[in-house]
Amino acid sequence: MMEMEKAEKCHVVMYPSPGRGHLMSLVELALSLLRHHPCLAVTVLISSPPHLLPSITPYISSVSSATPSIAFRHLPPSLSSAPTAFSDDPAMYFEFARLNNPNLHQALSELLSASEPSQKPRALVIDFFYSSAAEVAAALDLPTYYFLPAGTNALAAFLYLPTLHKLSTTSFKDLDGNVDIPGLPPIPAKHMPSRMLDRSSRIYGHFLETSTRLAESAGLISNTFEALEPRAVKAISEGLCVPDGRTPPVYCIGPLVAADDHISKHDCLSWLDLQPSRSVLFMSFGSMGVFSSKQLREIAHALEKSGVRFLWVVRNPPPHDEIWRNLAIKPEDDPGVDEILLHGFTERTKDRGLVLKSWAPQVAVLSHDSVGGFLSHCGWNSVMEAVFAGVPMIVWPLYAEQKLNRAYLAWDLKLVLSVAESEGGFVTRDELAGRVTELMSSEKGREVMERAADMRNEARQALSEGGSSRVAMAKLVDSFIKGNE
Repeated sequence: MMEMEKAEKCHVVMYPSPGRGHLMSLVELALSLLRHHPCLAVTVLISSPPHLLPSITPYISSVSSATPSIAFRHLPPSLSSAPTAFSDDPAMYFEFARLNNPNLHQALSELLSASEPSQKPRALVIDFFYSSAAEVAAALDLPTYYFLPAGTNALAAFLYLPTLHKLSTTSFKDLDGNVDIPGLPPIPAKHMPSRMLDRSSRIYGHFLETSTRLAESAGLISNTFEALEPRAVKAISEGLCVPDGRTPPVYCIGPLVAADDHISKHDCLSWLDLQPSRSVLFMSFGSMGVFSSKQLREIAHALEKSGVRFLWVVRNPPPHDEIWRNLAIKPEDDPGVDEILLHGFTERTKDRGLVLKSWAPQVAVLSHDSVGGFLSHCGWNSVMEAVFAGVPMIVWPLYAEQKLNRAYLAWDLKLVLSVAESEGGFVTRDELAGRVTELMSSEKGREVMERAADMRNEARQALSEGGSSRVAMAKLVDSFIKGNE
């Protein structure tokens, strides 16, 4: 499909769930679409409760000043916006969305009453946790699209969940053996997305309801590209994941990779400048990737044993960890790295390693010539960033759909290596040191590196003119413009 340089103006509303990560994912989608389809105008509705606004306000300001085609509109606080009523419990995201539906209805009604037809929204794009917003959009005759920052393997699992729910009365956590999902390799039942493991939980009920709504939407937008997940894309497109109903169009528009252009050069990039090409293992586990002090020290032992160069992003152990009793301080006191890790670790490894607290500019790090490997939690945004940079990975799934991602990427596609966890998820120093050495200095690691380089080329091709992702973007924008015609 030809990209429409002079297409009529089209207004799209995007509605992310609270938190910086959810907001950035949808804004990155908007930026990517606008880059090739300037006919779009996007309004992003902000529903974050007041106590979360400080974490997103600077980002909103920077996007607003750089991209006038994206407008931000804050919804009034709901009755549940107080910190005591809102938590990081994923079930609360779904429930918070429902409580915000009256505010959403008012905002969309006002936008739809615009005097100029081109200013009236043609579509509402929501994220997975804000599924109840589809009820409001339906009442206003506004097509709803879901954006999933996950890949199509996870999307296939979500779409097929209602079918699996009918086939068994047993929770995945209590099942032995594998789960068969169209387009996916066999998935150990206990490796299904963590929030879907217990069918008696509140969160499972929300996932089941949302999985049904996915199939009723106007379209599904996935941060992936067809060459990475061809079987899952084919299975979804052929209707195999919704055997009892319709399957909406799937738009694979990735990889979406946020640029770090607005960030001044971080000290870690200057350190990387001094390291040999492809010699550094980057280690980062996402914003929710928290380890016990015991596991952190085991990782430190593994790094000392392996002898590799490393850049490691470390987060404090969880509040209930024994370290806080032993140190007689609170997590908010923010202890130094040496207090959390092995005594003298940073001194012993100072010539080949750098430890950072909490954060690093991941896209810039992965793009640096000195980085030769990435130890990650297998979160999909991190996978996409590594694939786009051509950096080979070791994956260590921790939560959400990350074990499902691993089943495909490591065991089926063989694009990444994986650690082997013991009971309870603990990874020993010998296991981790072995995988690190394997990736950075073995024949098997070289093969993974070659596959990563090939997939990088596929990703770049998908985003080039005429590539699969660019074509999908054009079809998506065309669908927005047509609306309910």
